[in-house]
Amino acid sequence: MKKILLTIVIGASLNACTFLKSSKEPEKETTAKMESLPQEQKSTIYDFVVKDIDGNDFNLADLKGKKVMIVNTASECGFTPQYEDLEELYNKYKDQNFTIIGFPANNFKGQEPGSNEEIKKFCTSKFNVTFPMMSKISVKGEDQAPLYEFLTKKSKNGVLDSEVEWNFQKYLINEDGTLAKVYYSKVKPTDSEITDWIIGS
Repeated sequence: MKKILLTIVIGASLNACTFLKSSKEPEKETTAKMESLPQEQKSTIYDFVVKDIDGNDFNLADLKGKKVMIVNTASECGFTPQYEDLEELYNKYKDQNFTIIGFPANNFKGQEPGSNEEIKKFCTSKFNVTFPMMSKISVKGEDQAPLYEFLTKKSKNGVLDSEVEWNFQKYLINEDGTLAKVYYSKVKPTDSEITDWIIGS
């Protein structure tokens, strides 16, 4: 009789373990799905549509086949004279499948306080800027623009994590829309490393 009872108890315990194990399987499956989500995020800039400085849609997919420099700009920064270098670079290589996109941002000590209209007037009158300028955005923090989330997060761009440290930080984008390199503010747009990348040497 004791043997029969022992067998029943063991059998019940095994059944309980089997039930608990099977009831946990969906949790493991959900976890696996959650972990795979970052791989499904955008991997090129071509999925983004931004606003140009006049408020019109600017579809980054239209830049397919071009190398692109994305730079956050400011009108009252020690690096503001780099507008001149950016314009020089743009004019030299714009016919060689290269372009520059400027994103005014007020993230650093309020050095871009103006409206889009004021920024446009400043850029054109003082530096004769002709490369595409976009509407003012935030490049870091809780209100960071989606494009800059892509540029700064490896889980989205598939290449590297970075942080926008100051105005005139430069993100280089390959012809296929993937992130290539990042250069910080002190590196001039006309630096030989950047021009070598543009011409492919």
